[in-house]
Amino acid sequence: MQALDSIRTQVISHWKELNILQEKIIVSAKPLTPEEAIGTPDDTDYPIQQGKEYLMEATFNGHKGQAFTGNRGTFSGTLADVAALPLTNDLNRAVFIATLNAVGSAYDNTTNTIHCKDNEPKQCAQQLREFIQQKYGKCRITIIGFQPAMAEALQAGFEVRLIDLNPKNIGQVKRGVLIEGKEKTDDAVQWADLLLVTGTTLANNSIDLFLTEKPVIFYGTTIAGAAPYMNWERFCPMSK
Repeated sequence: MQALDSIRTQVISHWKELNILQEKIIVSAKPLTPEEAIGTPDDTDYPIQQGKEYLMEATFNGHKGQAFTGNRGTFSGTLADVAALPLTNDLNRAVFIATLNAVGSAYDNTTNTIHCKDNEPKQCAQQLREFIQQKYGKCRITIIGFQPAMAEALQAGFEVRLIDLNPKNIGQVKRGVLIEGKEKTDDAVQWADLLLVTGTTLANNSIDLFLTEKPVIFYGTTIAGAAPYMNWERFCPMSK
């Protein structure tokens, strides 16, 4: 069973146990503007600022959850409606995942479901470098997804490779790291001692490519609610 299917099965079962699946609770999701999503950091090369991805936000009983996606759109309905969505496209997956994060915040003590802003990504990246140094020591890291501050912070202390889907990035050296395309994914995964993977891979359903025997750290708000179901390690200290 693919990871997303496993998560969905567990989540729907949990919602049924909570007896909230049929309640007339409205879940709404909308794409945030870059300023709403990450504020105004000094740097301007984050993917959301380039219009390459969008941050969907679900609101449930006053609790918010988010998910990055490459496909913008809106949705409103009950949890039963969300549970019935076929997870066959980016928009439906983003709605489901953002909803999972919002409901997790409301019922399951899920924390850090709202993206950090302004210059907090830089602070996150510095903490990440220290965290990896302390837990994993000197290692080779493959980063999945171009997060500028993380790329810059990690290349200063580790051997790093970086895989990204944006064709404008591929072949470019950014923040001191050569950005490679998805055709290099398998090679980069085999090369690495540690994988640092954006939670957005759950929303675009590529996450199974990175669930190997290699240790993985997922980063970002997208995977906040799913990580506890799957016992995945997640690093996202500056989110709210």
